[in-house]
Amino acid sequence: MAVPPSSQATQSKVHPAVILPQRLEPGLEKNPKFQGEEQSCIMRATTAAQTLANIIRPCFGPYGLQKFLVSATGETICTGHAAAILRALELEHPAAQFVREMVQTQAENAGDGTAFVILLTEALLEQAQYLLWAGLARIQLREALATATAEVLTVLPSLAIRSLGPLEDPSWALYSTINTHTLSNKPFLTRLVSQVCWANREPNGRFKPERIGVCMLQGGTLLDSLILPGLAISGKPCGQKTEVTGGARVALFICPFGPTNPLTLATPSLSNMEELLRFQKQTELVEKEIEQLAAMNINVAVVWGQVNENTVLRADIYGIMVIQAQSRKDMVYLSETLGTPLLTHLLPPLEPGKCQKVYKKELVDNAAVVFEWQHENAPSLTVVLRGPTMQGLRGAEQAVYYGIDAFSQLCLDPRMLPGAGATEVALAKMLADKGSRLAGPNGLAFLAFAQALRTLPKTLAENAGLAAQHVMAEISGIHEAGNFLVGVGTDGIINVANEGVWDIMRTKAQGLQAVAELVQQLVTVEEIIVAKETPVFQKVKEPTSTSKTKGSSSLKEKFFGKYE
Repeated sequence: MAVPPSSQATQSKVHPAVILPQRLEPGLEKNPKFQGEEQSCIMRATTAAQTLANIIRPCFGPYGLQKFLVSATGETICTGHAAAILRALELEHPAAQFVREMVQTQAENAGDGTAFVILLTEALLEQAQYLLWAGLARIQLREALATATAEVLTVLPSLAIRSLGPLEDPSWALYSTINTHTLSNKPFLTRLVSQVCWANREPNGRFKPERIGVCMLQGGTLLDSLILPGLAISGKPCGQKTEVTGGARVALFICPFGPTNPLTLATPSLSNMEELLRFQKQTELVEKEIEQLAAMNINVAVVWGQVNENTVLRADIYGIMVIQAQSRKDMVYLSETLGTPLLTHLLPPLEPGKCQKVYKKELVDNAAVVFEWQHENAPSLTVVLRGPTMQGLRGAEQAVYYGIDAFSQLCLDPRMLPGAGATEVALAKMLADKGSRLAGPNGLAFLAFAQALRTLPKTLAENAGLAAQHVMAEISGIHEAGNFLVGVGTDGIINVANEGVWDIMRTKAQGLQAVAELVQQLVTVEEIIVAKETPVFQKVKEPTSTSKTKGSSSLKEKFFGKYE
């Protein structure tokens, strides 16, 4: 680890990014014309981004906190994942909606870096607002930010000093990602994810993350987690038939399996002829439905709903294995994987799902149902997570998915960057050095981008409970001396190479590109126009006139979006 310079040397050297206010040319002083709607628009966009950033900032990094999310249905979830938090928010301002859309895209394409893009967007918008307030033209600022972004993306690969080898254990490369998104047993979970990813990697280097399933079973501890072949779900067989050893044909039902009327119990109580006839009719209907399933050679029925005992007995007669699933999520995953629809009635599907075998896997204090089959797009392994609470299991599940996404990114580009904020400080130094030598809008944009990047390691220091200003001054001094491997640790500065803290270059590059494009778009917005919604009484009075209503709602959705 490099020895930090003395505090006197650190204080005597002023970082070039600090001189941004003094770099404004005489023609860029405070512009009186920029006090109307244009200023109000950019200020509201910046305020919207600041609101989201203030929510996410305490969750950023491995020392971040978590939040309780209470859904509209009253369900409480404990999470620190930025994408999940933003999905739960009702957002009205267009800028906030654009930020959420960018975060969702980052999560889908890169898997990680969602908090990074939120915080960087806020910081860069603040710098852009200052330059616009000072009088810099919007078109000049947009072009200057594009130039600064191109410089960042050009310089970024030069900071990648390590790569994941084609035959190398990926544990060291995945640890930083999983460490950021879980609270306990990080080395064990990292080894588990590394093992399942390595086993699913094809000989040609291709990796399909959809071939890895995740199953949560309450009970035991996280150290009891394991890997099972095929796709495992949380469920239980309901009848005497507990396995299909070959040629399984699967139907999926999100409805009760059989009638739910209490008269259809195993020992019904019938007091009059009307009840007897109704019971006989229901029995005949159930038998006909089971016969139809058997006629289509369905031998596995997975149900998310109540299961009737009599119906299960009839299914046993026809050799149909009935499985009661515990999660709708598992049903959706089975539907996508098997290529068969979720049915709301006990009717045979036009195209049943097919797999090699289905069986019950007994664990120490619980059981899972395993589907195994052999084709290239099917999941070949499942990570079965164990834990005493569902909240803890959900956190571990998210960490596993982040680890899988990280390995997927490394298969596309194995290069790694120094983590713990070291890359951001190094980029800020390069931009500030070049910006201090450039005249005009480009120099200002370089310095503004540098200041925005420096807010990220500062947030890491604050979340770690450190004196952020002192830590940032110390890190800046070491970077000025030429060591760009120094970042923020638990107790202060660390050498990220010695500590094994790495960021994935592809994920970082995608985040930087997305933030820059969004900010460039927002700085060119001068006004927000909201279409007037058609009054309710007018909709009732003119039900056939849909053109105006449709136009108004579509424009409103464009600005405000649809809430979940």
